[in-house]
Amino acid sequence: MTKSSPGESELIANDDLVLANIPASDADWGQIIPFAHTFDGYKIMGSFEACAAIANERRHETLTELRTCLFFEARRWRHFGEDPDPLAMEYIRGLLTQIRNRVATERRR
Repeated sequence: MTKSSPGESELIANDDLVLANIPASDADWGQIIPFAHTFDGYKIMGSFEACAAIANERRHETLTELRTCLFFEARRWRHFGEDPDPLAMEYIRGLLTQIRNRVATERRR
């Protein structure tokens, strides 16, 4: 793990991700945000635009895409300055479930 920047979450590579790192699908937003920031979607995807495209298209084919979507949702709602609404939380919790399933079954790509 590497520190992303002072005061932020430690970055966790897909290969190092374990179930204990991933909040439960019923976790509250305050528990989800630190996990979302264990992945830097901007850096991994190469740009804000590439990250946004994956997130806005809701691409979920790989663990990297799932984590990109979760990262971007955390950034999106921070930008809005509020907690996600119920529909957004349903989507975010679904991302957590899919991430957990991929890690549990070792489908990390």
